[in-house]
Amino acid sequence: MANPIESVINPFKVVELRKRIFFTIILLAVFRLGCFIPTPGVDGTALSEWLGTGGKGALVGLLSLFSGGAFEKFSILSLGVMPYISASIIFQLLTIVVPYLAELKKEGQQGYKKISQYSRYATVGIALFQSMGLAKWIQSQVAPSGAPLVFSPGFSFVLTTAITMTTGTIFLMWLGEQITERGIGNGISLIICAGIVARIPGAIVNTIKMIKMGEMRLFTLLIILAFIFLITAAVVVLILGHRKIPIQHAKRIVGRKVYGSQGTYLPLQVNQAGVIPVIFASSLLSFPMTIGQFAGLPQDNPLTGFLALFVPSTLFYNALYAGLIIFFAFFYVAIIFNPGDVAENLRKSGGSIPGIRPGKPTIDYIEKILTRITALGAVYLAFIAVVPFALTYFIKGIPFYFGGTALLIVVGVALDTVRQIESHLLMRSYEGFMKAGKLKGRRY
Repeated sequence: MANPIESVINPFKVVELRKRIFFTIILLAVFRLGCFIPTPGVDGTALSEWLGTGGKGALVGLLSLFSGGAFEKFSILSLGVMPYISASIIFQLLTIVVPYLAELKKEGQQGYKKISQYSRYATVGIALFQSMGLAKWIQSQVAPSGAPLVFSPGFSFVLTTAITMTTGTIFLMWLGEQITERGIGNGISLIICAGIVARIPGAIVNTIKMIKMGEMRLFTLLIILAFIFLITAAVVVLILGHRKIPIQHAKRIVGRKVYGSQGTYLPLQVNQAGVIPVIFASSLLSFPMTIGQFAGLPQDNPLTGFLALFVPSTLFYNALYAGLIIFFAFFYVAIIFNPGDVAENLRKSGGSIPGIRPGKPTIDYIEKILTRITALGAVYLAFIAVVPFALTYFIKGIPFYFGGTALLIVVGVALDTVRQIESHLLMRSYEGFMKAGKLKGRRY
């Protein structure tokens, strides 16, 4: 059994990997520092008073979740990377209906670079729209003491806030791309994960205060802890679970040696998309609330009642949330996994699935299995994401930060990052973080 201390030290023995890890940590620290830089023109005292006496609703909780608490401080990074994710969703959907983008997608890496560039341009427009909506909304709010949250509300504040927050989003987008290219793990996912993890100490302190003040019972806390443990275990099982398709290779004679004729497996992950569907669905559902803030509709407007359905605590929101997670799970798998390419690679390497003829029958067989396991993984993923809603419905007083979405993202990103670290270590014959240098379910 590998020594746990050595397992932690091993990544730092590889010079390239050590540089990547430190580079990632430094950029994440820069992100966290930016979360504390306030947007000009906002009264911090009045904002704290407003948030502390009921001003903080489900919308603020959702935005704060994905911005690492930056929205609670109305900092320059309040929008986080959600505009970039929204732009990526839009262009991935457009690759299906726009012929030009479909052709770019077929070009491979060069085509993806152009689509990514278009996504960056769209990010600027989405960030401007969302930041203007948030600015108009925040300047219309008043603290319980009667003090406005903005010193000088008006067009100048909206313009300044829009430019500041849009720049912050572009900066985070750049940080994420730098982490992906020169660091370890997926940069955008790590930024979201770091924001969620950074809120854990504050959540623990708030929970202790709630127990001392009698706002939460100890029994409720035990239920929450059990829930967190079960959800974490369920996420690990979901992400590491895979279906093995047996592969048989034909014999090949090279010189005096005989190669092949051994049985291997083609592993298909139950959750090929990871936590991407959850992030995509959350980002897309934040749009209606932003539009409602931007429009500044009166309470008696019929559209106001409709937009109120998109508050995270409503049944409609959670049902739509689950549906979008399932949709994006299938959609993302269709983009990243091509059964035709897999079948062609098997044919070129002399491999075949026992009992299945090469060519179209192999493609149909792989698609059939992929559809089944993706359906199972998508429903499982949606269930984990929305089950906290049922928990809060039956148990009152559970804070917003106890949610399946946060756990899904943190555990999923952590496993993906460990997987990348292990791939670097295995190339250099070092053992990974787990026994034998491999996580169960990744022995392929």
